[in-house]
Amino acid sequence: MKLNSLIAPLLLLLFSSSFLFFAVESKCRNSCDLALASYYLANGTTLSAINQNLNSSIAPYDQVNFDPILRYNPNIRDKDRIQMGSRVLVPFPCECQPGDFLGHNFSYSVRQEDTYERVAIRNYANLTTVESLQARNPFPATNIPLSATLNVLVNCSCGDESVSKDFGLFVTYPLRPEDSLSSIARSSGVSADILQRYNPGVNFNSGNGIVYVPGRDPSGAFPAFKSSKQGGIGAGVIAGIVVGVIVALLLILFIIYYAYRKSKSKGDSYSSSIPLSTKADLASSTSLQSGGLGGTGVSPGIAAISVDKSVEFTLEELAKATDNFNLSFKIGQGGFGAVYYAELRGEKAAIKKMDMEASKQFLAELKVLTRVHHVNLVRLIGYCVEGSLFLVYEYVENGNLGQHLHGSGQEPLPWTKRVQIALDSARGLEYIHEHTVPVYVHRDIKSANILIDQNFRAKVADFGLTKLTEVGGSATRGAMGTFGYMAPETVYGEVSAKVDVYAFGVVLYELISAKGAVVKMTEAVGEFRGLVGVFEEAFKETDKEEALRKIIDPRLGDSYPFDSVYKMAELGKACTQENAQLRPSMRYIVVALSTLFSSTGNWDVANFQNDDLVSLMSGR
Repeated sequence: MKLNSLIAPLLLLLFSSSFLFFAVESKCRNSCDLALASYYLANGTTLSAINQNLNSSIAPYDQVNFDPILRYNPNIRDKDRIQMGSRVLVPFPCECQPGDFLGHNFSYSVRQEDTYERVAIRNYANLTTVESLQARNPFPATNIPLSATLNVLVNCSCGDESVSKDFGLFVTYPLRPEDSLSSIARSSGVSADILQRYNPGVNFNSGNGIVYVPGRDPSGAFPAFKSSKQGGIGAGVIAGIVVGVIVALLLILFIIYYAYRKSKSKGDSYSSSIPLSTKADLASSTSLQSGGLGGTGVSPGIAAISVDKSVEFTLEELAKATDNFNLSFKIGQGGFGAVYYAELRGEKAAIKKMDMEASKQFLAELKVLTRVHHVNLVRLIGYCVEGSLFLVYEYVENGNLGQHLHGSGQEPLPWTKRVQIALDSARGLEYIHEHTVPVYVHRDIKSANILIDQNFRAKVADFGLTKLTEVGGSATRGAMGTFGYMAPETVYGEVSAKVDVYAFGVVLYELISAKGAVVKMTEAVGEFRGLVGVFEEAFKETDKEEALRKIIDPRLGDSYPFDSVYKMAELGKACTQENAQLRPSMRYIVVALSTLFSSTGNWDVANFQNDDLVSLMSGR
């Protein structure tokens, strides 16, 4: 195919596509991008839990920085002490939904004992309903899988200029029994007449249901209504023209690049009948150009990706394998995208679908997993860059470690398997810390990112936050990770391999206790503590053995050698020291766990060369 023969039809496509987008305008005219959710605090709910449930691009779940929420709540003086019975305003995107109504779809990871009623009433404070959850999720009400991700719709409003042009920001406000039209008018500073006109036919004394109340911006003012009709060409039409031109230009660039690649690789192509595992094993040479990945469609930066002899899938192939990414194929939801199960060319696979905005994370995973190959790291099969960003991994049958430790209905992992899983994970981390050039820092080690195969062997996954660092361990910068697993120094942006060590220590504590990284101490008061703090208190007790036995996973019964558990706990303590320099390296952790696995009754700390680790272990 000659490039010259492509130019004329592509130019025709450019103009026809721009005309097409010019002619089409969205039916949902009043999208305002921002709304506020009024979350009623009850049952010891924390700001962190609210942020996690209402995680969005406007108020991302950060675990440390709650400023996007606090700026709309000047009455909150201490983020760690919020009065029960009060309301917290949480900003979220207000967008057009299929069916021409406004709302935002949040993702919620199902936890133990969750039901649709519990999620709607307790976790989302009646911002959604049981009926809405049942309509938008395929799971039966009596059997919601523990590993499932629910779609949670919260409706919103952008106002109505026929009522008033003075209000352009609205609060989605769930009514409670104590509410009335007059009480809401007093607290909001909006007249009862205006409130009723924005909510025609609504009984404000009903004690249930949603009303929309004008809200204030961080300065305390009511933003004015912004009409989508300003005369001349509408904003939707202008946006359509821009999108049409950009998509067409990007399509031209992609087709030209594709034709170039096709002609260059002619005669050296691989048959699609070759098994994926064979093709992935051939991925020895990688060239990744880091470029801008913004915008829609296939951008020049993505088009420049070249992963020699790896599998590049088409969007059509991925869509067909997942029934067009049907919810029934969805097996997980991560921070940067949803994960779907598929069978591709005879091999089971997991497809991570990422938005274009996640291009940094996409490139990070692609760079690491096409250069780094180890039995204890999840294997990348291929990728796709059409429309969205897709990474295709090997499918690991037994889910993740967190599901086995914290999930209901799971058989408890025997102690020997827990030690094996710890050792496998440590080996995977040691490999990226010690044996690659350059070396890598994972930055998001947690039980949910450790996958378990059918033989109960572990593989480290999710390299979307991975950073490169120079040989010798000089620090990079950027506070990222998951609350409960983050080392103290990450708050200040300091990141080295020792942040992975700290997080791994938390995972060791999870293996011992089967508790989450953040533990709810009492149901009534709603007190939460980090798992590291729980173990630190146990080590401070005079009778350490008795204190540790109280937090060992009760499902283990007596089927564990206490000496082995104690030594793993000591290793966890060494890993989670506040001073990063005192933490052992992953190399020494592998040695320690290897010795523990081979002989749980004769774990000689004299075998270790790390002086800090020896000093910590020599007490028993």
